[in-house]
Amino acid sequence: MTTATTTTTGARPLIWPKGGFTRIPAWIYSDEDLFKKEIDTFFAGDTWSYVGLDCELPQVGSYKRAWIANRQVLVVRDTDGINVLENRCSHRGGAIAWQNTGVVRNLVCPYHQWGFNLKGDLTGVSLKRGVHGVGGMPDDWDNSKWSLRKLRVATKGGTIWATFSDTVEDFDEYCGPQLQKRLDRLLPGRPLELLGYSRQLIPSNWKLYFENTRDPYHGTLLHTFFVTFGLYRADSKHATATTMGGRHSTNYAAPGERKEGVDLEKEFRRFRGDLKLNDPELVKFIDEYGDGEMSALQVFPGAFVQQHANILAIRSIIPKNAGEVEVDWTYFGYADDSEEIRRVRLKQANLLGPSGFVSMDDSELLKQMQHQVGAYPESLGVLEMGGRDTEPAMTMATELGLRAFYKLYIEQLGFEVEQ
Repeated sequence: MTTATTTTTGARPLIWPKGGFTRIPAWIYSDEDLFKKEIDTFFAGDTWSYVGLDCELPQVGSYKRAWIANRQVLVVRDTDGINVLENRCSHRGGAIAWQNTGVVRNLVCPYHQWGFNLKGDLTGVSLKRGVHGVGGMPDDWDNSKWSLRKLRVATKGGTIWATFSDTVEDFDEYCGPQLQKRLDRLLPGRPLELLGYSRQLIPSNWKLYFENTRDPYHGTLLHTFFVTFGLYRADSKHATATTMGGRHSTNYAAPGERKEGVDLEKEFRRFRGDLKLNDPELVKFIDEYGDGEMSALQVFPGAFVQQHANILAIRSIIPKNAGEVEVDWTYFGYADDSEEIRRVRLKQANLLGPSGFVSMDDSELLKQMQHQVGAYPESLGVLEMGGRDTEPAMTMATELGLRAFYKLYIEQLGFEVEQ
């Protein structure tokens, strides 16, 4: 990292250093005022966020609690389908549901017992007429004006998405044709089956984790497990691209052909050829889509839909503050999976999550990174692997996904770039 003079948030304009999206000022990972602006712009703004699977709500009255950044929402099934509501009583703002999941006939705030139907409409106010005719709500009180805030909802292939925005385009248009095509491969309309969850709190700014999911080449360097057991290698046929002006990313890979006389393992200092697995199903690859590919898809701002070998999972990035991010993992398969592939998916889920053979590398590294960028806010990161542009590339040795994100970031947050 180099150093530079930067201007932070507040009444002064936001200044980005020379070099634009190829230079990243470290102070953006610890500034709380900037964090609040990011939440309002990216998570509560004109974007769609993943909130659950249809199969998590098996009956009328089923609900689950979800988070869009630091805002709690309830995903509820009623007789007409799925509703997503703010988990915030319209009376005093308290949380209505305290459990992550449940089945209810209606929604009742525990504080003052205001009641809402499953669509979020206010249906009852305790002591509305007072006690013995004294007190209560005014005569002109109108329940219909005090519903829970209702989010727009979209479903795709058994997944559920929501937005606070009344103006953002419909979900399919928001994704664009390239991302839709890749999502349709994993979510073709086959009924889904929930396999499990994991959650972790990482002492890291959310952007560091976001960057990590867009950085394909660290997987062959940091993640020894991938390299050692052949799940992800530098000689894979790898396509890296961003779509919709840097909003989303679509990375996918297939095993590459070994070139005679080339020993790629020598390129990796941490490679251990003497390690063996007692259970080879942990890395067994069943080509269930008939194309030999593995994919990593990012739906901006906080969803990461992935298929490593036969693991299917959706990661939700949930920013808590400038120095903490929660990552929620939802593991799934298809309801018509064979016993073999269901078993393989469950075993391979051990690669992911807080103590996953692969994912634990990321959380430990990002913890250390947060300390460093916080201690040196004047420093700059450089993003020039694979060039200085944001064009798609048939390689994993690139940072184009990060450059595309910061191009979008600079534009949407209104930074001025030093000349």
